[in-house]
Amino acid sequence: MKEMHQRLADARLKAGFPEASDAARALGVKVPTYLAHENGSRGFKRSSAELYARRYHVSLEWLLTNRGPREGQPTRPSKTDEGHVVNLVGYVGAGAETHFFAQDAPLDEIPAPAGSTASTVAVEIRGESLGTFFDRWLVFYDDVHRPVTPSLINKLCVVGLDDGRILIKKIQASKAKGLFHLLSQTEPPILDVKIEWAARVKSMVPR
Repeated sequence: MKEMHQRLADARLKAGFPEASDAARALGVKVPTYLAHENGSRGFKRSSAELYARRYHVSLEWLLTNRGPREGQPTRPSKTDEGHVVNLVGYVGAGAETHFFAQDAPLDEIPAPAGSTASTVAVEIRGESLGTFFDRWLVFYDDVHRPVTPSLINKLCVVGLDDGRILIKKIQASKAKGLFHLLSQTEPPILDVKIEWAARVKSMVPR
């Protein structure tokens, strides 16, 4: 019989996430925390199991105990056309830097925008980091690319740097191989940086 962490990995793969790190970001869970949950080096609490079961559409009882049917209840509906919710995983503060919440679970669930997918997540803008107009707006993204692809050049993206920072910036190609410039209208450019991963901003809406 498979252990709980092995069932978690099975559920993640069936839900369409080939990479555990991409699933972690979509769920709003810190990547090291999620990887530890999946490889069995760290157990996870019921609150985390409830999140995983809900987003992977498996039953909580199956995930925790291997009893009962594998399939779970449908995701609770929202008022969107897609009829589902997405996780709010962080906020954008000073300098357009995204600070993810420290808890294993996301801060909140919010109505999903049109065209969202199972991997869509959101961050909330707080303050004037992207301009005064965008205070308290929601930024939605998915389709994480690793490494950066040409389709992301000159696009506004959520960007993860190799030093751990996560920013919302426009990506521009650099003459230095493997490096990029990051631009915004309100902050000085960040030049010649290595990007660990990036996802194009899908939509921005007021909250």
